[in-house]
Amino acid sequence: MTLDSHQHFWNYNPVRDAWIDDSMATIRKDFLPQDLQSILKKNGIDGSIAVQADPSETETEFLLSCAKTSPFIKGVVGWVDLLNDNLEERLSHYSKNKLLKGVRHIVQAEPNDFMLRTDFQHGISKLERFNLTYDILVFPYQLNAAIKLAHRFPNQKFVLDHMGKPFIKTGEIDQWKKDIIALSKASNVYCKVSGMVTEANLTQWKISDFKPYLDVIFEAFGTDRVLYGSDWPVCLLAAKYEQQLRIIQDYISAFSNYEKAKIMGINARDFYHC
Repeated sequence: MTLDSHQHFWNYNPVRDAWIDDSMATIRKDFLPQDLQSILKKNGIDGSIAVQADPSETETEFLLSCAKTSPFIKGVVGWVDLLNDNLEERLSHYSKNKLLKGVRHIVQAEPNDFMLRTDFQHGISKLERFNLTYDILVFPYQLNAAIKLAHRFPNQKFVLDHMGKPFIKTGEIDQWKKDIIALSKASNVYCKVSGMVTEANLTQWKISDFKPYLDVIFEAFGTDRVLYGSDWPVCLLAAKYEQQLRIIQDYISAFSNYEKAKIMGINARDFYHC
């Protein structure tokens, strides 16, 4: 099975989705399972993991309902309030639904040391008991906190979204590379090769722009801990689904068939238990 490990759905709401500003008019509309299913099929992708884009339990319920009625959605990374005193009760409630595979907090919108807060780490400490993963969404300057978090919870499964959002547009790589290598030393951390096109020049990127960054990821994580993800529909700001897919396909073209299968599906299945 091939899997897209990172995509989103939403019924567009101009208030809730205010992050979709005027520069993002392309995605200022509804994106639902029926919009993605045919795209995946056309590109030889068997299923996907739906990831939260709004910090609310309403979002979690919405994604779970999408997965229930659309079998190609193999799992959901939802949202629960990791800082709330009732966290264990909410995790117990949601973990009864086997389609919930993990949770995410949009840490890129938080202060740099947010993941080092006692209340946040207390929340992270509860996930392993419910067999839930955690998606790390950060900017490069927040990677240091992610490194510390991963080492403090060696039994918790983490995955870094969008390669830590390197500054591909400006070609910055040195500090990001050091931090990625340090993060990869924690064997409980995986990495999604996703979200690349929106970190590059949206209208003038070239496939060659991504090679130095992919070199770093595969040097650090190998082929056992890398997951393909599209970040659809956000990727549409810079590329059609086929175009962003071609970036990773081009890069791994010389890999063995088994290595390709791991990157394009096996690793995601193992990570998310689907």
